[in-house]
Amino acid sequence: MTIKGNSPDGTAARRRLRLGMVGGGRGAFIGAVHRIAARLDDRWELVAGALSGDPDRARDSAADLFIAPDRAYSGFAEMARAEAAREDGIDAVAIVTPNHLHHPAARAFLDAGIHVICDKPMTASVAQAEDLVAAVEASGKLFALTHNYTGYPMVRHARELVASGELGTIRVIQAEYPQDWLTTSLEETGQKQAAWRTDPAQTGGGGCIGDIGTHAFNLTEFVTGLHCTQIAADLTSFVPGRRVDDNVNMLLRFSSGARGMLWSSQVAPGNENGLRLRIYGDKAGIEWHQEQPNHLRFARLGEPPQLITRNGPGSGPASAHASRIPAGHPEGYLEGFAQIYTDIAEQIAARIEGRDPDPAALLVPTVADGLRGVQFISAAVDSSRNSAAWTSLSHT
Repeated sequence: MTIKGNSPDGTAARRRLRLGMVGGGRGAFIGAVHRIAARLDDRWELVAGALSGDPDRARDSAADLFIAPDRAYSGFAEMARAEAAREDGIDAVAIVTPNHLHHPAARAFLDAGIHVICDKPMTASVAQAEDLVAAVEASGKLFALTHNYTGYPMVRHARELVASGELGTIRVIQAEYPQDWLTTSLEETGQKQAAWRTDPAQTGGGGCIGDIGTHAFNLTEFVTGLHCTQIAADLTSFVPGRRVDDNVNMLLRFSSGARGMLWSSQVAPGNENGLRLRIYGDKAGIEWHQEQPNHLRFARLGEPPQLITRNGPGSGPASAHASRIPAGHPEGYLEGFAQIYTDIAEQIAARIEGRDPDPAALLVPTVADGLRGVQFISAAVDSSRNSAAWTSLSHT
């Protein structure tokens, strides 16, 4: 991708956006996913990083990624100051650390005047999330939250169908996200991803609820456009000795009167990444499954169900915007992340060029969505501690 910047002779130059990264060094899973996604549509170039809290690992990880030694930082605070002072400083930073570091890292870059792309959940507490909302507003910078499933073409088509009234008045919303990778005490083996995701000091208030439950919750609001107002949640830790929840069951109430259920689990043998969303209105219903992401089942009341395929007959412009290849060629997880990076790149490029962004690129989850997710986690934990009592979610 190319965008306009200032060349030495004052003429318009076109370049890729410059990306920095906090976290994501050697041994990290999600950092590599972000880097692949950022490169996929050729809109970003990774030029700086504070890739680990360990200085040696940070330096070696930067060398692995061909980052210049003078832009391999030992900490995010140093990186924010240095990059803000450079004429060729980064346009945005990707924060891919464990949850407890999201807030201080994001705050450092916002205060330095740098756009932020942050993994979810946004922060470890509601107070931190509210602080970031204020910091984004004060800085005037963009904040993108990588709820990558919102970037899937058929998820965006589902949203389009609901918004156009094809389903009628929404009545029932069913979301589930089962996995099985934490069925045993994997964290006790030293497995890095399991270790930090089951450590309450690093995850915040929830385990499964924050790691994958927030994805399911986010999709219920993203696709329907409705706000959840109350939840009744039962959070359980089934694995002996585990300090965070590994299974979640809950009921949902929406402001419109719609009702829902949400189940997320990381102890459900036979499930790999079974995110599924079903929405039913008084005219039609839809169903989408992440493990078959290029298909959307659409059923009008009294008519045979239709199978709509990504970029195929019946899919609309929202799906086309998020598609890269013809129908029948699978797209999925990495492309969903890439769509977030590409859409936020379009928003940043539009600012640099002094123009309006492509309206199709404005579906990127924001700091407000991040606050919703953290409020959801907090309410779920409170509800479960109070015998699954109905608990309100405040919302902006």
